[in-house]
Amino acid sequence: MNAVSLSPQDLVIAASLIILDAGLSLWLALRLHRQIIAAAGRMVVQLIAVGYLLRIVFKLDSPAATLAVVIVMVLIAGREVAARPEQRFRDLSNLALGAGSVALATFVTAILALTTAIRPHPWFDPRYAIPIAGIILGNVLNAASLTLDSLLSGAVRERSSIEARLCCGASYWQAVSGLLRTAIRRGLLPIINQMSAAGVVTLPGIMTGQILAGMDPLEAVKYQILLMFLLSGGSGLAAVAIAYLTAWRLTDDRQRLRLDRLRPAK
Repeated sequence: MNAVSLSPQDLVIAASLIILDAGLSLWLALRLHRQIIAAAGRMVVQLIAVGYLLRIVFKLDSPAATLAVVIVMVLIAGREVAARPEQRFRDLSNLALGAGSVALATFVTAILALTTAIRPHPWFDPRYAIPIAGIILGNVLNAASLTLDSLLSGAVRERSSIEARLCCGASYWQAVSGLLRTAIRRGLLPIINQMSAAGVVTLPGIMTGQILAGMDPLEAVKYQILLMFLLSGGSGLAAVAIAYLTAWRLTDDRQRLRLDRLRPAK
C-alpha cells in the first residue's frame, strides 16, 4: 500500500477549517468559538499522546501491555456510559454497569475477530488488537449509553404503570418487559442506521482510510463488511447486557421497583 505522508503544513491547512467554524460562531453569536478551539486542541493533544503510546506498545509486542491498554480504554468508555444518562444510581452502579457491558461486548467480538477472520500472528498482536477494540468500543459505548438512559428515564416516567402491573399480580420482569424492549431497540438504532447507509449515503471511515492508503477497493469493502458485522454484534451484546443488569439493579428480592436508588444528574 502506498500511504500518502502528511506534513505539518498539510495539517495547518486543514486546521483553517476550525478557524472558519470559530469565525462563524463569532459572526452568528453562537458562543461556541471557545468550545470549538478547546475541543480541537484537546483532540490534537490526545491523538498525539496516543500515537506515541501506541509506538511504545507496538515495540513491546507484549500481551500484558496490549491487555492493559484495552482495559484502560474499557474503563474510560464505562465512565462515559455512566455519565450520560439523566438519571443515575446513587452509588457506583452506573460505572459498574457501563464498564461491565462494554467490556463483555468488546472482548467477545474482538477475540472472535482476531481468532477467526483476521488471524494475526500472534492473535493478540497490538497492531490489530488495539485498533479493533477501539473501534468496537466507540460503537458499543453509544449503544450502552442510549440503552441505559432510555431504561432509567423510562422507569421514572412509567413508574405508575409499572407499579400498577405489580399490584395486579405481574412479576417484576413482566412489568418491565416493554420498557426493556424499548430501551434495547433505542440502543440498536444507531448501528442499524449505519449499516443501512454504508456504501450508499457514506463511505465508512475504515474503508475510506484503507482506500487512501492504497488498498484495492474490494479488499477494503471486505474489511468494512467484517467490521460492521462486529459492531452490530457488539452493540447488541452491550445493549442487552446493560438493559437486563440495570433492570436487575432497579429491583430487590421482593420484586419492588426501587427508584429510591436513583438520583437526577446534577
